[in-house]
Amino acid sequence: MKESNRVLVALGAAIGGGALIGATGNATLIRLADSLAPIGTIWVNAIRMTVIPLVVSLLVTGVASASDVKAIGRLGGRTLLVFGILLTCVAALVIPLAPLLFTLLPQGTHPVLPAGAVEAAGQLVTGAPQQTMSAWLVALVPTNAVSAAANGQMVPLILFTLLLALAVAQTSTESRAALLGFFGALAEAMLTMVRWVVMLAPIGVFALLLPLATHIGGALAGAIGFYIAVYSVGCIVVILLLYPVVAIFGGVSMRRFARAALPPQLIAFSSSSSIATLPALVESAEQTLELPGSITGFVLPLAVSTFKIAAPVSWTMGALFVAWFYGIPLHARELATVAFATVFLAFGVPGIPRGAFIMLTPLFSAIGLPIEGIGILIAVDALPDLFATTLNVTGDLAAATLVARASPQHLRGHDEVT
Repeated sequence: MKESNRVLVALGAAIGGGALIGATGNATLIRLADSLAPIGTIWVNAIRMTVIPLVVSLLVTGVASASDVKAIGRLGGRTLLVFGILLTCVAALVIPLAPLLFTLLPQGTHPVLPAGAVEAAGQLVTGAPQQTMSAWLVALVPTNAVSAAANGQMVPLILFTLLLALAVAQTSTESRAALLGFFGALAEAMLTMVRWVVMLAPIGVFALLLPLATHIGGALAGAIGFYIAVYSVGCIVVILLLYPVVAIFGGVSMRRFARAALPPQLIAFSSSSSIATLPALVESAEQTLELPGSITGFVLPLAVSTFKIAAPVSWTMGALFVAWFYGIPLHARELATVAFATVFLAFGVPGIPRGAFIMLTPLFSAIGLPIEGIGILIAVDALPDLFATTLNVTGDLAAATLVARASPQHLRGHDEVT
């Protein structure tokens, strides 16, 4: 049985087994399911420990290998353009349709707030650093690159690595060859380690999803269940739309893209971490889609760190649900503000836990929604976040494919992508 099929079996067993355990309400079985959670966490950590050296090695080899430094600037411009176009298209699709769905909810009746929702929002607002545009710009340049790597601050780390790669490209031929050889070997070693970890994917996926499936049943009733369903289905619809987009504009058949996307999608759905999918994304892009390493080494690390194609879905659905909960109508001006935020502010999401919710704080203030409503979204985020992460990862691979299609090095050697 193929590795991806084994993971699918494990995923189905975890969801089905968790649902059965939750239905029985047996305390012993529930504790047994919960006891598997650390195994899943260890598996995700084993993947994530390879990410920082892999990001650095891929970026250095991809950028420093370029004979024309100006080509890197053009590649960066194409990458940001593809990111912006995809985000704008998703926002243009979601913003007009989502309000129509929420008219199906009964007006004037609201569910009881999930336990700890208000407290979670209060802690978020008072305990988290304020994320202003000036603070974000200053944070882009790390005072200590090693500290940025240790704290998972991916955008500052990527900026430092890009500058390092450009510096390597300007060194003597001997020095550049030695450094490229080192970073190329490091990338190869990290991918080998990842393959070892991926062999344990069925165990990791089962251990991660069984406890979640055991406890999620109670959240699927009433208005909160409606929000979870609409959010999740919205992510699935956008994922499915990316397949024909890649086929039409990227020259890759939907079947081939689906085959390439499946391994990182499974890791994303089970781990709820875009960063953890980077090794699988790189391998799928280079082995299955045959994209140039110079493209994947630049676009994919940047994408998993900054490109959140799920933002138009998650922020729009979240704002509409909180607006319904508090009985506050959102008109065209407020929806336009949400659309602007999902396209432009998504790039500024800090790389810390609940970073996306921090960015919702100024957005909610701008459109007149109570900040406490963020606590509701936090309380019911576990299941929708799995679908949002899967959408983000699919968008990362789609973006790399589109950028590669528009790049001269791709057109010279990879025109026949079927």
